[in-house]
Amino acid sequence: MKNVNSINELAKEFEDIVLEESNLIRKESIVALKHIATGKYLSSISNLRYTTGSKSQLVFVGSSEPDPNSLWKISFGSDKSPSNNHTEVSCDNSNDYRNGYWLNNWKFNYSKVVDHQGYLKSNDIVNLSIKKCNINDGRFQDNQVEFLRSHDIQFAIGNDTFQEVVCHDERLGGNDEWCIELIHEVKIF
Repeated sequence: MKNVNSINELAKEFEDIVLEESNLIRKESIVALKHIATGKYLSSISNLRYTTGSKSQLVFVGSSEPDPNSLWKISFGSDKSPSNNHTEVSCDNSNDYRNGYWLNNWKFNYSKVVDHQGYLKSNDIVNLSIKKCNINDGRFQDNQVEFLRSHDIQFAIGNDTFQEVVCHDERLGGNDEWCIELIHEVKIF
């Protein structure tokens, strides 16, 4: 409030604060995750499942426009890909111990070094990571961090072709960057 010399300046300062607050990502926010390299959105369809591995809900890079299949709810709080040896990405959040390991909560990591003041905002560019915990004799081991990646590998289920999304523990690059877009209104498509 320093350097505010008039009611108009005070109103403008208040408006800027409200605008900034409206772009913060919070628990229960609805977001779309746009893959930087392809311009396509991270998507999933509830009844579409992998045909190999866990047979869990499929995650893929879909349309270049957000649609109902590309909306994700932020909540704070496995298997291998069908086409390579990376961790399969799915929507299941059952925290069970199927097939020897368990995937915990996703973490957003800023892709670029910028002063974010501890807040995640709409249009921030991030890498998404998760700790993969192997289960051996009922004990957690490894805690390997893996990152969400999309690339040009495609696979088919039935007559449909999908661009793959995987988790990996390799060097980060452009295929690992996502723009998080806050959806202020959920539109009926």
